[in-house]
Amino acid sequence: MLGLNNVYIVAVLALTQLVTASFWPRAHAFSASPSAGATVSAEFPPKVTETFDASALFPGGDVVGFRGPTPTGDEAAAIITAPVAAPVESYYPLINPPTLDHKKTNVPRLWGNLAPWYSLPSGTFGLPNSSPQIPKGYKLNSVHLWHRHGARYPTSGSPPSALATKLHNAIIVGTGFTATGDLKFLNTWTFKLGAEVLTPFGREQLYDLGVGFSSYGVANLRVKYGFLLDNFKALPVFRTTSQDRMLGSALNFAAGFFGVPMFQTDYHQLIVIENAGFNNTGAPYKACVNANLPIGKRNFGTNQSNAWVNVYLQKAVKRLQPQIKGINLTASDVFGFQQTCAYETVALGYSAFCDLFTEEEWYGFEYANDLSFWYSDGFGSPIAAAQGMGYVQELVARLTHTSIQIYNTSTNSTIDNNPITMPLDQPIYVDATHDFVISYLVVALNLTMLAGNGPLPTDHVPKGQTFFVNQIAPFASNLVAQVLSSSSSNTPSHIRFILNDAVLPLTTINGCTASPDGLCKLGTFISAMMERNSQVDYAFDCFANYTLADPTQITDGRPPPSVRPTV
Repeated sequence: MLGLNNVYIVAVLALTQLVTASFWPRAHAFSASPSAGATVSAEFPPKVTETFDASALFPGGDVVGFRGPTPTGDEAAAIITAPVAAPVESYYPLINPPTLDHKKTNVPRLWGNLAPWYSLPSGTFGLPNSSPQIPKGYKLNSVHLWHRHGARYPTSGSPPSALATKLHNAIIVGTGFTATGDLKFLNTWTFKLGAEVLTPFGREQLYDLGVGFSSYGVANLRVKYGFLLDNFKALPVFRTTSQDRMLGSALNFAAGFFGVPMFQTDYHQLIVIENAGFNNTGAPYKACVNANLPIGKRNFGTNQSNAWVNVYLQKAVKRLQPQIKGINLTASDVFGFQQTCAYETVALGYSAFCDLFTEEEWYGFEYANDLSFWYSDGFGSPIAAAQGMGYVQELVARLTHTSIQIYNTSTNSTIDNNPITMPLDQPIYVDATHDFVISYLVVALNLTMLAGNGPLPTDHVPKGQTFFVNQIAPFASNLVAQVLSSSSSNTPSHIRFILNDAVLPLTTINGCTASPDGLCKLGTFISAMMERNSQVDYAFDCFANYTLADPTQITDGRPPPSVRPTV
């Protein structure tokens, strides 16, 4: 028999278990919020029906009048008159997040194609004494600009959205999770990113590219090249593709370049359809079959990058896994943490994910993006040169003032055969495009100094690396071709290329000789591009059914010679 004391103890234990079961049904319940990982979004403007005449109560400036004095000054020509170029060094209003090991690192510059663009040092590509400023003894005849869209939300199904889905599914269909330590914020974290459209910072980037942000010394087109507007005989025609972020970037650029509201009347915006079945040099992968294979050529970069992710993030996975119960973290998940850091920063201004990684791990992230681009969109891709050739053909047409005669790439004959939609006599050309396409163009131009240490390995970061995506195709990246003549002549004689404010040497282009300012004789360049056009077999590279067992065979943006057709 139990004594009275024992009965009392048993009764207390039973009562304790009953109370515990009432408040904590599961002995090891997880503590993450039911909304953790859920997607949230804002709606603006509010959906209201206005009962007043807005145009009567809020008339425009043209109706109100009383504008005061409005004489305009002369166009700026800072690319000629300023002693030095004004560099882009800030990404205001974003912040530079700290690293886990408290190293003084410019972390956003390590985000590859997700990095905000910045002015590269003059010697980045081997010309330390060069500058975007017009070289002495020359004057500018025309300028050709290809620019990427501004910062955007992640693409649908990207690692950040997959991460959010994994976390939220653990709540709604699993047992939940509990995050502690550095990951404690995940207990209440929600996915606040949209998909693919410009962020507010992305809109700012393109506006700034058009006009400038003087307190930060941002380089811009109107202040540099505005004087060329005096040479137009008709309204300028600028081009973009039809994607929302592309059109938004083009219009923000135009608002900066021409001003508000003048951009609505001072130029023509050509919008080229970006969709399957439409030729478009700004989105050539829509016409190149081999660029859209579910597995194979387009996925080389993903496969190679994933191999490196599983190497450089091993320590991070081991460090972070003990800080989250109920979720099995993989290297892909942790790579998603790093991508989410970048995307949240350019969209929301700050991300708690950024604080989770060491300086070495951010350099690893940079290299993962380099691998992806090298093998899918750069010199290690079998279709990169072919996809950039459409832009090269259009550039030659503009330089020679001669219409394209043979349409055998991604060029659109409906547009390019029409002198209204494809003028050949503009002093300024502006084409908005994607990060992939700027990389394609670099390959098609045969700028192989960027491929000096290829192919890229997947088990370590090589010394002397020359191919960096954050230099080639960050958000709002810009590639400029300056067409020059001698100071005593109006006849164009030379050309040079400037990538994100760093001058590119052109010695890898047939016939172009070494120049401290990156100059090549215009006639020589045109002949080399015509030769390049004959070398790249667009039909084979984009449409042939060939097999590539080893992507590391490729260093020139074309299928290896072993699979090319014999001539």
